Parts: sequence; structure tokens; C-alpha cells
Amino acid sequence: MLGLFLPAIAQAGDAPSWLAGAGAVPSASALPGAKSRAALEVVAEDDRVDTEHIFGFSMGSDIGKKGEIELEIENVGRFNKRAGSYTGVGVLSQVKFVLTDNFRVAPGVSFASTQVGGVPGMIDNRRTALAGASLEFRYKLLDRDVMPFGLTLHAAPGWNRFDEVTGFDIQTYGSEFAALMDKELIRDTLFATVNVWYAGGASRELTNEWSRDSELSVNGALSYKVGPDLLVGVEARYLRAYDGLGLDRFLGDAVYLGPTFSMHLAHNVGLSGTWSTQVAGHAAHDHQHLDLDNFERHQAMLRFNYLF
Repeated sequence: MLGLFLPAIAQAGDAPSWLAGAGAVPSASALPGAKSRAALEVVAEDDRVDTEHIFGFSMGSDIGKKGEIELEIENVGRFNKRAGSYTGVGVLSQVKFVLTDNFRVAPGVSFASTQVGGVPGMIDNRRTALAGASLEFRYKLLDRDVMPFGLTLHAAPGWNRFDEVTGFDIQTYGSEFAALMDKELIRDTLFATVNVWYAGGASRELTNEWSRDSELSVNGALSYKVGPDLLVGVEARYLRAYDGLGLDRFLGDAVYLGPTFSMHLAHNVGLSGTWSTQVAGHAAHDHQHLDLDNFERHQAMLRFNYLF
């Protein structure tokens, strides 16, 4: 979320009241203009951009301040295959607990809705259900305020009982890992991020047959602050799908490109999102333009954040 964190700034060095008029040397905060400087520091801290959600699907390295609790509802939509009608929507609800300035945990539950009609190779289906649960961990390894760039490590093991692609029952155990890097290119104005994501899982269908798959993604995005409560930008993502947990057999790849936005609705409420379109890619053993077997033509995200 953007600019939602307002830490209390201690006025260290203020002379105790019992020294007033006793000829004590005045503290730095008692000098003319000290109070106004302190007020400016508070305003500057309040205006600081939190980079976590300003890049669309990509993530910045910020995780919040120690003691913060935040509710996040992330809605992801996937639309259109090569033929027929296809819509998939996933909703992930998380509560984020910032345990230290460098470490955060976030338990979450997800819901999914899938509508498939006339898509080659897929069974027609319309279903909405509780999808699964996850537990996210993030550790800020490098702080972008004191290092050349920010770096946060992400891990999120999870369990699913619902196949968000097909809409049928399935048991999936997996996890995702990521390195989230960002840099402030122009102070308080222009921001950049690079992400590397890996996701893998093992799934058991109702026939008790197991399948294993994995996905690798490299993302890059820019975000520009156009007003006190609004940032806009552009994001590019390159995704590769594999059969096997170890990126074993290549199934297809896709390049997505789209605009992003992030804004304040209130001082502790944020809204961000993106609409991403597949502009390049191909499926293995298929010479047609774009990979619409393993991916969708469009992917979109709308995220709501509330800081308690």
C-alpha cells in the first residue's frame, strides 16, 4: 500500500520540564525552527511511497513497519482461450502481521470461480467454491533506503482443493518462492522493480493419479507518481510453464504487457491493479501465435488493502 504508514517520531533530546528557566543548555529540539523541522519530517515520512503494491502483479520490497496489521483482498481474473468461452476468478484474502521491520507473516484463504464453455481440450463447467489456504512469509534482506536497491525474499506454501483452471475437485500441495527487487530511480517520483518467481506443486486428481508442474516468471515494471495519491505505470512479465517440479519439460511460454495503477482511497485504504494482455508466446509442439493452452489471453488483478 502507498503512504499508509505513519510511524511515531520521538523528539529525542528535548530538555525535561524541570530544567526550564534553570539556565540549562537548550536541546536541539528547543532551538528556533526545531518544531517545524520535526513536523516536516513527519510529513515526509507520511508521503513516503510504499512500493509493495505499485507494480501490478509484480511486487516491491517494502513489507511495512513492525507492529502493523493489514487486511488484503486480491482478486485475479483470467480471460479467454483460443476458442470458446473461458473465465477464471481467484480471490485471496490475507491478514498480514509485521513481526519485525524485516519479517512478516500472512495467513490467507482463497476462493475461486471458473466458467468454461466450448474450449477445446476442456470440459464445460461452471463452479464457485472455497479453493484453499496458504501461509506467506517475507523477509527484507536489503533495505532500499540504505542500500543501492531493496531485496525481499518471499515464500508461500499452500494447499488447494479446487482446480482454479478447470473448476473440478483436486488436491494440490505446493509453494511459490520469489526474489523481489526494487529501486527508487527519481526520489519520491519514479520507481522500478524486477521479480523472479518460481511456483511448483503436486496434484492428485479424483482418479488418485498424481501430476507435477512448475512455472518460472521474470517480471519488470516501472511506476510513476503523478499525484499525492496516485501512481501509474507499465509492467512486463515473461512466464514459462513446465511439466515436473524441477522445470523439467517445457510446455509453453507467454509474454504479458499492461498498465498498472495504485492509489489511496483514504489515509489507510489503498486500491491497486492491472490489466495484462498476452502479446507473445507459444505452446510446445504448437506453431500458432501465443500460448493459450497453458495461459490465458488476458489476466487482470484488483487489490484492496486496509491498514488497521
